[in-house]
Amino acid sequence: MKPSESEFVTLRGQRHHLRCWGAIDAPLLVLVHGWGDVAATWQFVVDEFAREWRVVAPDLRGFGQTDGNDDTYWFAEYVADLDALLEHLSPAAPVKLVGHSLGGNLVSLYAGVRPERVTRLVNLEGTGLLPHPPEMAPARMAKWLSVLREKDQGKLPWFRTYATHAEFAARLKKDNPRLTDERAEFMALNLGEVQADGTITLAADVHHRWDSPNLYRVEEYMATWKNITAPTLMITGAHSFMFTRFFGKDAPEYRRRIECFRDIKEVTLEDSGHNMHHDEPTAVARLIEEFMLS
Repeated sequence: MKPSESEFVTLRGQRHHLRCWGAIDAPLLVLVHGWGDVAATWQFVVDEFAREWRVVAPDLRGFGQTDGNDDTYWFAEYVADLDALLEHLSPAAPVKLVGHSLGGNLVSLYAGVRPERVTRLVNLEGTGLLPHPPEMAPARMAKWLSVLREKDQGKLPWFRTYATHAEFAARLKKDNPRLTDERAEFMALNLGEVQADGTITLAADVHHRWDSPNLYRVEEYMATWKNITAPTLMITGAHSFMFTRFFGKDAPEYRRRIECFRDIKEVTLEDSGHNMHHDEPTAVARLIEEFMLS
C-alpha cells in the first residue's frame, strides 16, 4: 500500500482529521467519502493511481477522527467545512474534487455554490434522495422533536458492536460480498472504533442516525447543479442498491437530475455496487486520472 499520513486541522472551530498521500508539491486531488465511511478507505483507489498526486481526504464531520456535533447534523455544515478545508489547502487556485455518495452530493453542491473554486468534478453516485413532498413536513418535524425528547431521557440509538475487528470485517463482507478479505480487514481496522469494554463499533457519531427536521428539496439542489461550470464525470455501479432503492437509473427522476449538469460524462461499472471505490478501485482510479488529465 502507498504510505499515508494523518494531519489534524482546525476548521470552523472543530478539529478535523485528514488522510494524506503523496508529495506535498504534487498536483492536489481532494477525495470526499460517503455516509458511514472514512477517508482511509480511499487507499484502494490511491494505490491504483498511475501518477503521483497530493491526495487529501477528510474524515467528514462526525466520522472517523473528526469532531462531531453530538446533535443534529445539517448538510450546510458539510458545505461550510469543505469550503474552509479548500481555503486551507488551496486558497489561491481552484481544485479537483471527487466525492462518493454523501461526498458526491457534497462536492456537487459545493461546485454549484462556488463554481470558480472547482476545475474538475467526479461524482460517484451522489444524486440526492427521493423528493420529499411538503405533506411530509409535520410528521418529519414531530419525529425530530420526539428524538430530542428521547435524547434528554438518555435514550439514544447506537451502532451495532462487534467482539473483534475480524467479526466486523465479516459483517462488512456480508453487506458487500464483492469485498476481498484483505480489503474487508483493512476497512474494519479503519472504520472500527474500540470502545471502553473492548468491543468494536462504527467510528461515527450516532447522531448521524437522526433524520433532519428539514425536508429534502430536490429542486434547490437541481438549481445549484445547473450552476456548475466544471466538467463532471458521473460514475455509477450497475449493481448499486441506490438506484433500486430510489429511482432506477433510467427512470425519469434520475434523468432529470443528471440533465442539470451542463458538461457531464457518464460511466457505469458493470461489476460494481454502490461502493465502487471498494469494489473496483482499479477502474475507478483509471477513470479519475483519465478525466482529471484530459
